[in-house]
Amino acid sequence: MTSASGQPRFRPRFDPPLREPSSAEPQARSRNLARTSTPSLGDLAELVRAPAALSVVGDSLAGLAAARAGTPTPLRGRHALLPVASACLYLGGMALNDYADRHLDAVERPERPIPSGRVTPRGALAVGAALTAGGVAAAGLAGGRRALAIALPLAACVWTYDLVAKDHPTGPVVMAACRGLDVLLGASPGHLPSALPAAAGLAAHTLGVTVLSRGEVHGTTTQVAGGVAAGTVAGALAAAATVPSAARSAGNRRTVVRWTTVAAAGAYAAACLPGQVRAAARPTAANARTATRSGIQAMVPLQAAWAARSGSLGTTALLAGVAAVGHGLRLLGRARGRAGVSIT
Repeated sequence: MTSASGQPRFRPRFDPPLREPSSAEPQARSRNLARTSTPSLGDLAELVRAPAALSVVGDSLAGLAAARAGTPTPLRGRHALLPVASACLYLGGMALNDYADRHLDAVERPERPIPSGRVTPRGALAVGAALTAGGVAAAGLAGGRRALAIALPLAACVWTYDLVAKDHPTGPVVMAACRGLDVLLGASPGHLPSALPAAAGLAAHTLGVTVLSRGEVHGTTTQVAGGVAAGTVAGALAAAATVPSAARSAGNRRTVVRWTTVAAAGAYAAACLPGQVRAAARPTAANARTATRSGIQAMVPLQAAWAARSGSLGTTALLAGVAAVGHGLRLLGRARGRAGVSIT
């Protein structure tokens, strides 16, 4: 795609197709263009990249863990709605992503739900709006006014990125703000300042992944990929280097907290650093795509590292389970011949 000036048109792609199109799909797509029936649950799940929601629930869990380390906060049943709110806002953003990209997808990825006719543009917009409203409502029920004060700007950032900022130089900053605010949303029932380091860590990682993703079509540069790799090393060290005083305790627990944090930070670096180093050595589009995908998948171990740093070993174990489920779903997808799924 080119712009009016003849320059290559960039469209950041965080969302590879759920499946590779078969040779029979062009005819199927032409038949589907006239389809007006209600989309199936599978179509809607593909529209919102449902499995990718696993990557975002850890934001609020890490934020809540950090906030409780600052000032112990009694856990209440309604706090379980915070990850639900995060997931709804994220899934709504994915629907908006496809709505905004529908004309480009008709050329580049016609097998997607909107250009294939399985979901109408109006339907995708309605799904995005409904999930956004549900996410904000869930946040309000979970954390009251404090949570709403974060959920509303977060929702605004999601819509701004998908509909306005994606092609703009400020796009990576807006995407990073979404992740940072999502961490603070989880922290809203507790001591918000205690969650600022975790929010900054997730936001910085997201900024690097988004900048690197801009080379997925035409290739990146050694400077960009190398800078992102350096940011990964710094992020891992920031999470592992110091355990907050509120999370320190005498005896064996302190040792367990320390080494669990180090292990999670190491898993984060191991998940994304090799791909970033390869992209720095050979800044091709294929290496940029691989590094972007690994950076997205590394979100969960990074969330686990910040949760462990706060002394919340239960949350860390839960996030380890989320990572295992995500890995299993990716293996299942590969076995079925499906490509990776976006998680941002």
